Amino acid sequence: MTQHDSSTRTALVVVAHHRTDSLTAHTARRAAARLETAGYRVDVLDLHAEGFDPRMNTADQPDWGDREKPYSDEVHAHMRRILDADVVVAVFPVYWLSVPAILKGWIDRVWNYGFAYGRSRPRLAGKRMLWLGLAGATSDDPIVPEMQTVLETNLSEGIASYCGFSRSTVGLLTDAEERPQRVDAEGNLLVGEAVSGAEREAQYADLDRRALEFVERLVAEERVPA
Repeated sequence: MTQHDSSTRTALVVVAHHRTDSLTAHTARRAAARLETAGYRVDVLDLHAEGFDPRMNTADQPDWGDREKPYSDEVHAHMRRILDADVVVAVFPVYWLSVPAILKGWIDRVWNYGFAYGRSRPRLAGKRMLWLGLAGATSDDPIVPEMQTVLETNLSEGIASYCGFSRSTVGLLTDAEERPQRVDAEGNLLVGEAVSGAEREAQYADLDRRALEFVERLVAEERVPA
């Protein structure tokens, strides 16, 4: 692990998409660039590119009787990257009102007992978290408020807050698909025409703007000295 000045703020940007040319990867790059501009040392963790295995195994299975269990070397390396970070930004497509399997598996294996939780003072206490979730639903889809609530409950309350993060925000980025789609009251999928040209550029420029607004808020938050 590269040593860095302890006074430098560090951001861990976690990317959970299998394609480097995806809108998710683009959003992660934009977020990382903004954090670098703000003076953060940025560590980009591309879970697919680094070959992270999200499947739980015996070496990383929690031992409820031993919070000092020595987990696998791979997991300890990821733990160190989290410990080194002042802020963690996870960028992912929303699947079934949740995160992709590779991101869930990263949390399962790395945010483990004795490290992320299970201590009177969590080791991750005081860190800040931003979840940027790209959703194909349109902004006026009736499911969006429920999607926001489910993600906040699961990610901010059930994970980040439980693990001691001082602040966690879910940035839900709707309208991420070229073709607007929604499910009507009878359960029928309605797919609109694909946007193109200037309309498409405007749609993605707006998504960029919304994503960076969440990053700007994260940058504006200063940690309160202990």
